[in-house]
Amino acid sequence: MKLIAALAVLLTASCRQNNTDNMDFNTLPLITIEEHFTSQEIIDANAGYAYLKPKPTGRMAEAMKFFGSRRFIGERLTDIEKMRLPHMDSLGIGMQLLSYTAPIDDVVPADEAVRIARRANDILAAQVAAHPDRFRAMATLPMADPEAAAAELERCVKDLGFVGVLLTGTCKGRFYDEPEFFPIFEKAAELDVPVYWHPDFVDSDIINYYYMSDSYSPIVGAELGSAGFGWHIDVGIHVARMVLSGIFDKLPNLKFVTGHWGEDIPAFLERMDYMLDQEKTGLKKKVSDYYKENIWYTPSGIMSEMQLDYFIKLVGADHIIWSEDYPYLKDVQLRFFLDKADLTPEQKYAIARGNAEKLYKLKENE
Repeated sequence: MKLIAALAVLLTASCRQNNTDNMDFNTLPLITIEEHFTSQEIIDANAGYAYLKPKPTGRMAEAMKFFGSRRFIGERLTDIEKMRLPHMDSLGIGMQLLSYTAPIDDVVPADEAVRIARRANDILAAQVAAHPDRFRAMATLPMADPEAAAAELERCVKDLGFVGVLLTGTCKGRFYDEPEFFPIFEKAAELDVPVYWHPDFVDSDIINYYYMSDSYSPIVGAELGSAGFGWHIDVGIHVARMVLSGIFDKLPNLKFVTGHWGEDIPAFLERMDYMLDQEKTGLKKKVSDYYKENIWYTPSGIMSEMQLDYFIKLVGADHIIWSEDYPYLKDVQLRFFLDKADLTPEQKYAIARGNAEKLYKLKENE
């Protein structure tokens, strides 16, 4: 482990001297940023309010039994020493930015959400402190109380040394472009920390309507409506709503990060520019300008040459950051994909670790 950290320092110095031509990217210690964690204490805290949660309906109810059986995922989320660190070493991942997948259930009352969020962040900070050469952290926030969420973000950054925040899904069915949530983004811009947008399950009525069918099993419908497609569309729409709300005109320093190659929206930017022109939106720039200037993108473990080529052309290598989406996607190609890619050594270094170091100020937080 110490060897990887030392190698990262040497390679960083080499890059600063523009000596990347002879660098072996198969041994370059990667930095990955959409890497999830949880603790049993936080799982139990949320479970205490499960009786308040609406039960899934229709075929989704049957499919949820399948999702609840994935214990092996839970073990990978909670076990740092026996599962996560050996996995990182096997792929040459020098550092992960840790975040909770879904830390606070929508049904948790606002005051209790504040308590759970603080405890969750303290637990995560302890994991980073135990392995300061391997991990950094993104805050989880009690979004049901926006003012408290902004205060918790400030505590996490200033007191705990966190380098960003990850938002999961919506809050009680409400999107964050609504004015009450503005203080959270204002605080993120003030602290100059990126906001990572992550999917979550959408309402079962939506899944039943769009994704369930008598022509295939409920499990197929549930996967199609969640990690297979549906929740990616949901978070893509969420980010688009944020852009159209004028958030970047109000907070030009604000920075977003989206996984899974932009959650489907970037393929439609030309269409959006045409149909949602500035005369209609009242924005200072074209929609695509914000996607190219204020948003960074990660693959979330989707090792696709076509996606990489598209995003290099769309936003350039400086707006792409590597991620595995541990433990949900595990692909050994994460280790070798960039080495095979038709990119310059400088582009490869930027994507593998340089962009993460810059955007998340990792050198300043050592």
